[in-house]
Amino acid sequence: MNKLTLLNEILDHNKKFVEAHEYEKYETTKFPNKRMVILTCMDTRLLELLPKALNLGNGDAKLIKNAGALVSHPFGSIMRSILIAIYQLKAEEVLVIAHYDCGMSGLIAEPVIESMKARGISEETIDTLDYSGIDIKQWLHGFDNVTESVEQSVNIIKHHPLMPNGVPVHGLVIDPKTGKLDLIVDGYQA
Repeated sequence: MNKLTLLNEILDHNKKFVEAHEYEKYETTKFPNKRMVILTCMDTRLLELLPKALNLGNGDAKLIKNAGALVSHPFGSIMRSILIAIYQLKAEEVLVIAHYDCGMSGLIAEPVIESMKARGISEETIDTLDYSGIDIKQWLHGFDNVTESVEQSVNIIKHHPLMPNGVPVHGLVIDPKTGKLDLIVDGYQA
């Protein structure tokens, strides 16, 4: 399916959705009902499974997604979003929820870079990034162990200099087939 067809399909559905007032059953405020912010992976298997496995409905949580549920930089957009959720949107707890069988697990940069080159990114561009101090291989590297990855992200969030004291930061791993949660870090105990 080409992009134009996909976009037209989305816009056609949206028009019908709005005309039928289907949005009314999703009305809520910008504040999370369950006072939580969740950082999770962008994996397609979690789109509906994660909220169902956690008993979340529309409006219950702030949901932040990225590849691997990683906080890779303490002052990047993920951490900023978590802090905004806490300071401005009434979130009181943070959950980092990664998953087993993640595409970031064991990811190495070289195949990704080769794929970039195959799609038109020049070797010169890669070299320019390298010469500019950007370690693209490290930037594209995934993680080796999902449990350690969750612990690392929880640690970055919990010990961030702008994170207020007393905010529980939990770490979990979900099975993308069954929805079973494994507790890695109990933020009430940490």
